[in-house]
Amino acid sequence: MTRILFACRGNICRGPMAEYVMKHIVKEAGLEDQFQIASAATSRERLGSPVSPPARRKLAGHGISCVGHIARQLQNRDYDEYDLLIGMDYANLRDMYRICGGDFDGKMHLLLDFTDHPKEVSNPCYTRDFDTAWNDILEGCMSIFEKLIGHRNVAM
Repeated sequence: MTRILFACRGNICRGPMAEYVMKHIVKEAGLEDQFQIASAATSRERLGSPVSPPARRKLAGHGISCVGHIARQLQNRDYDEYDLLIGMDYANLRDMYRICGGDFDGKMHLLLDFTDHPKEVSNPCYTRDFDTAWNDILEGCMSIFEKLIGHRNVAM
């Protein structure tokens, strides 16, 4: 089983979007039993909150539900429990290193490190540009999936 944890600042926007996009991708490929996918916050400010309404709408517009999601914080033990810990930006990575005590096994990456043009995923909670965030998150998740499983034709 491949275990993936996505992380963002509050676990209400980019991280959950990536979590539910990746869950959708593996479900469409019929590989749900081969993956464990979750998300977490690098800060404590939004703990217990659901996915933000604009992120929820963006997911729903693509037929993806995030019902029941509750923001939780990344824990040190997550490093041992997951194979990949994926941050959305460099601030997330810095906080992930701090919380987990480093990255001794090379598990931590930016989401778009898996694409042909590595960069940060901008925070649409600040930019209000959920279209760009969606495109980046979808591309990053598809790239991770392709690198882990090989090329699959999954419709989004």
